[in-house]
Amino acid sequence: MPLFALGINHQTASVELREKVAFSPDSLSIAYADLLAQPFVKEAVIISTCNRCEIYCHFEQEDPSSILHWLTQFHGIETDSLNDNFYCYQDQQAVAHLFRVASGLDSLVLGEPQILGQIKQEFATASQYKAVSKTLNKWFQHSFRVAKRVRTETQIGANAISVAFAAVCLARQIFSDLKQSRVLLIGAGETIELVGKYLLEHEVPNITIANRTLERAMDLVEQFDAKAITLGEIPNHLSKSDIIISSTASPLPIIGKGMVESALKDRRHQPMLFIDIAVPRDIEQQVSELNDAYLYSVDDLQGIIEENKQARAEAAIEAEKIIVGCVDIFMAWRESLKAVETIRLYRQNSEQLRDELLQRAITSLANGNDSEKVLKELAFKLTNKLIHHPSQALTIVSQTGNEQDLELLRVTLGLSQKDDL
Repeated sequence: MPLFALGINHQTASVELREKVAFSPDSLSIAYADLLAQPFVKEAVIISTCNRCEIYCHFEQEDPSSILHWLTQFHGIETDSLNDNFYCYQDQQAVAHLFRVASGLDSLVLGEPQILGQIKQEFATASQYKAVSKTLNKWFQHSFRVAKRVRTETQIGANAISVAFAAVCLARQIFSDLKQSRVLLIGAGETIELVGKYLLEHEVPNITIANRTLERAMDLVEQFDAKAITLGEIPNHLSKSDIIISSTASPLPIIGKGMVESALKDRRHQPMLFIDIAVPRDIEQQVSELNDAYLYSVDDLQGIIEENKQARAEAAIEAEKIIVGCVDIFMAWRESLKAVETIRLYRQNSEQLRDELLQRAITSLANGNDSEKVLKELAFKLTNKLIHHPSQALTIVSQTGNEQDLELLRVTLGLSQKDDL
């Protein structure tokens, strides 16, 4: 039975279309029950994020078009609306696709780590609804290990490629232990919120948020267990800050050279890091002239980001090599299942022959027939039945003149001492 990965993502469909086929957490219970009730669907995992909606499934048919039909029917949209945006991968390509998605190679931001956590959560949900069995369990567990290898063995996630992340990485380079640093965030927009989240990941305990209005700042205070001040209170608070990261929409600078000079004097010239990611600038350029004040602008960060994008692209090449090898390993496991099933059937057939002939022998003995004659007949008939099909195979292969196949059969039947097959 083939494996399929099918769906749409940020590369193939607009956000409006992705929204139409997205699954809310509340809809998944009904979705899985309905999907598993479809003919030929053995197992399935639904991955639904802001950038993709994909269905990974173990299917009994070579044509998965019924899955596309189910998806559009479930969401009440026309099937034709997805025709130009839909992709479908089978078996080896499907396995490689999941490995790439889990490793962040198919993400909007190359190498982003959040997708792995999302896949793990979606897999757990599918397991909860009894949608996962042996094959998909093995497939997804393998993808988690592949993603870990990619993270460990390449630099795919080591380099910042967003302004917020780059700002925090720069702060870490200068203040190696952010847990001991006091941080002042100026502004309360999306970028500062993202900076705050990264700081929280590094367990920064002392964050203050300055904003024009305290109302908006209080939203972030709750998220980051921070303090809130107004922009007018910055001069009194600046000397207490080691790291200042600013991103507002102010048309004029908020921090000037004189303000920083005063703060440095109060700090007895302990170093201060200023990261200005606002356009227009929030911090006067003249601040960079001061000893013990280190000022970086958004242009400085963009230079870092461009270098890191290139580094991630190079790491992605190494990651692809890892994925190719891991796909081969998984597909080899899949192929081995065929041998397991064949062995099971062969053993079952042999045991059935044995039991039938043994029962006849027992009945014959119970009827008073000579025991030696009964045993000889049992051995003769069992031998003939067990060698019948192998003998036919040997005859057919011999007639074709294929020496390699003949030798393989000889090894299989224990008739050859050749060790390299």
